[in-house]
Amino acid sequence: MQLNVETLSLINGCQALVLALILWFGTHGGSMHAINGLRLRAVALLLEAGGDLTLLLASKMSPLTVVLVGNSLNLAAQAVTIIALRMVLQRNLRWREATLLGAAAWLVVTYLSTAHPDYELRVLWGSFFLACNSALNISALRGGCRKKETRAQCLLLWTYVLSIVLLVWRNVSLWTLATPPHSISAPGQVNTLYVLLFGIAPLLGSVGFLLLYNEILQRELHNLARIDPLTGVINRLGLLEASETLLARARRKHEPVGVLLIDADHFKSINDRFGHDDGDRVLLELVSNIRRVLRAGDLVGRVGGEEFLVLSPSVNAGDLMTLAERIRAAVERTSFYIAGERYGLTVSIGAAIADDGEPDMMAARRRADMALYEAKRAGRNCVMISAH
Repeated sequence: MQLNVETLSLINGCQALVLALILWFGTHGGSMHAINGLRLRAVALLLEAGGDLTLLLASKMSPLTVVLVGNSLNLAAQAVTIIALRMVLQRNLRWREATLLGAAAWLVVTYLSTAHPDYELRVLWGSFFLACNSALNISALRGGCRKKETRAQCLLLWTYVLSIVLLVWRNVSLWTLATPPHSISAPGQVNTLYVLLFGIAPLLGSVGFLLLYNEILQRELHNLARIDPLTGVINRLGLLEASETLLARARRKHEPVGVLLIDADHFKSINDRFGHDDGDRVLLELVSNIRRVLRAGDLVGRVGGEEFLVLSPSVNAGDLMTLAERIRAAVERTSFYIAGERYGLTVSIGAAIADDGEPDMMAARRRADMALYEAKRAGRNCVMISAH
């Protein structure tokens, strides 16, 4: 089989069809925004396949039909890909910009194909709009190469950067050749190489989409293992990892870390009297009260039941007691309405300071637990700090 534009178009079209089927049927599970984004990318690949097959049938169609139909399908695929990528990344979809770019490109290409036929100008303006589409995708992926967990974003970003380079190379070649080709289907080294390289872009892009989908699944599984499903705060595993990170930072800066152990007073009576559903609503309100008074760098997690842990970096004993008292007062001021009945809640809090020289947070946690026990013995609804 001779390697020419028609042969490459057939290969690219079949490749796009296979990739579309893989993206549509080969992925399941995970968040709906990722699945919908992948399926939208599959639609874009079907459109690209239609554009490739149009080029394949160029000998059986009028040149104007090939240009209008092929460019319409390819430009639509570009617009759909912009929206699909942003859907997967949970960014602003920018569908207006994508639609306007596609419509403007189609009008210009149509004008330069009918009213004022000029192949070089048509390629130039078409390349400009395609580069704008790639720039929109690059803006969505910006920053993806800086984090190890976003390698797929890096791959996709460089795919779109290279597509812009390819467009520039094509235009420079067309404008500098002594006898430039009169259409994309005309035989020639520039057209053959362009169609070959441009056909690789969907493959790289689809691999990037699949890797991005895998990264999102991994991240969701990571979060599910570390987030308490009821309250939305981190759980024991999340607290363990966060405490190690905070303590390592404290060692570098030679700063202490504050630990608060918070327990809802007489919470069992709420569950016994009103049931666990209403008890869960009280816990959600309790977490909301705690979060409202925390600083930007503070962390709250659920240890279990009605017990919560707050990690507060760069605090002394006085600052930690002030924070604990603010939490206690905020909870005490809040009224809970359960089954139409007004109900009050208080918390007991044990506080401790973890020095930067401690090997882990367990010792400070035990001291906070002892201080919490003292707060319970003192009548509850109060704050006690470990003497260290």
